[in-house]
Amino acid sequence: MAFESLTDKLQNVFKNLRGKGRLTEEDVKAALKEVKLALLEADVNFKVVKQFVKAVQERAIGSDVMNGLNPGQMVVKIVNEEMTALMGSETTEIELQPGKAITVIMMCGLQGAGKTTTTAKIAGKLKLKGKKPLLVACDVYRPAAIKQLQVNGEKQQVDVFSMGENHKPVNIAKAAIEHAQKNGHNVVILDTAGRLHIDEAMMEELQEIKSQVEVHQTLLVVDAMTGQDAVNVAKEFDEKVGVDGVVLSKMDGDTRGGAALSVKAVTGKPILYVGMGEKLSDLEQFYPDRMASRILGMGDVLSLIDKVQANMDIDADKEKEMAAKMKKGKFDFEDYLESMKQMRKMGGLSSILSMLPGMGAKMGDLESMIDEKQMARMEAIVLSMTPAERQNPKLLNPSRKHRIAKGAGVDISVVNRFIKQFEQGQKMMKQMPGMMGGRKGRGMFPGGMGKFPF
Repeated sequence: MAFESLTDKLQNVFKNLRGKGRLTEEDVKAALKEVKLALLEADVNFKVVKQFVKAVQERAIGSDVMNGLNPGQMVVKIVNEEMTALMGSETTEIELQPGKAITVIMMCGLQGAGKTTTTAKIAGKLKLKGKKPLLVACDVYRPAAIKQLQVNGEKQQVDVFSMGENHKPVNIAKAAIEHAQKNGHNVVILDTAGRLHIDEAMMEELQEIKSQVEVHQTLLVVDAMTGQDAVNVAKEFDEKVGVDGVVLSKMDGDTRGGAALSVKAVTGKPILYVGMGEKLSDLEQFYPDRMASRILGMGDVLSLIDKVQANMDIDADKEKEMAAKMKKGKFDFEDYLESMKQMRKMGGLSSILSMLPGMGAKMGDLESMIDEKQMARMEAIVLSMTPAERQNPKLLNPSRKHRIAKGAGVDISVVNRFIKQFEQGQKMMKQMPGMMGGRKGRGMFPGGMGKFPF
């Protein structure tokens, strides 16, 4: 999980601070020394770390904090605020041209950073906002680049403009804009070529496009897993081509966090999106405050709610029906299958749990406890039932259970245990009406728990 190591270290530091009833100046300095080491190990830029620690120390060593009722908590609050400021404080959107004017977005980045996939992801985001984007294949060097863009465009149901590999990228860009004007497209996204490393030919090609085509936004895609190198790449691209915003890809990998914490501070360019997976829907708006909370192990419930809202395709009547069934403890196996489907769409159980407060430092233990194969077996058991059995579990007599076990390829004891756990879950839901929807049938999540896949 992203930031896992950094989160663990910071939470240990804050745990020690909270354990002290009163803080001395030495306590704060010792804690910040640990914070500094943790950030450096996460590959955060050295100058950024130095400025960050200095800013926190100046605010933390004061009478209001030291003599407060909960000084340890106050220091954590200051760290959270400074970390948010470090990443930009405010959320930045892609600036689109008003009305029917065409917005031209040029995507750039090194080869392997996930630029072409990210280009399609952004097109999908803009389409959901009512725009009509056109993807443009300007990478004429990598054989699979054009095909990859076409395949992703088809998946996103977005048009793709291509002239093959025998034209200059700048001419392709010009022709694409003419095509967009004739066909009612209001956003043109240029997928330019990448290289294994920064070279003059790539920079000159990007500069040529910008000199002959009016580019309104230049977005740089950088691989978050490269840490400090990602920041250096962003700085060089900005100096030579000019960058308006950054997209961090592969944030779901074993990334240490250095890029997310350094890019804005070093380049002055905001992070617009973060890629959280390989699926075309796995692109999240970047919220500095939410990311700071995630890094500090405080969870990210707001992003979780956004994820629930974006991924749930249950209609209003179905939603109310499911919430009512859960409150009465009548959640059946058909509902279970729907929940599993929705959970996968949101990245799986571990992805959901990582956004809950206090779960950050425990994710290593939780992931070892979450057996994906076991969950797949449970789903196979349900799929081996008839529709009538799923809707009415009381029909499950011994002979039916034996048939289900055979169909799922498991022992009858596994089926019995699963059904017993399911029944216990139903009883628990019935005993907790507040969590199932609370006042006016609405709980912690939009639409009550009927929309949340547990």
